[in-house]
Amino acid sequence: MGYLQKRIFAFKVAFQGLLLFVKEGAHAKIHLTATLVVMFLGWFLDITKSDWILSLFCIALVLSLEAINSAIEYLVDLASPDIHPLAKKSKDIAAAAVLIAAIFALIIGLLIFLPYLHEIRKLP
Repeated sequence: MGYLQKRIFAFKVAFQGLLLFVKEGAHAKIHLTATLVVMFLGWFLDITKSDWILSLFCIALVLSLEAINSAIEYLVDLASPDIHPLAKKSKDIAAAAVLIAAIFALIIGLLIFLPYLHEIRKLP
């Protein structure tokens, strides 16, 4: 397999992973719903380019960490099908990484969107 075929195959596998993430990830669906809300609000409120960049960065960070968390959970389940305290710690800490990012994304989202919403409230 040549270089180009390997790259095409790598993208194919990555897209298969993305579809699996969306199809099987309960939390992925929650984060994707939040993404749609943020995208709609950004469009509706006509946020600035820098606000878009920050919003998209937060979205990418949370979704990426959720995908990594899912991968860690699958791997731990494979390596330790029985309940084990270290397996639990691994899964809990991976979930905590997503939670930390989601909390800070929410705070950043509030800092971005509340001033826009406050301005709309002032309109006659």
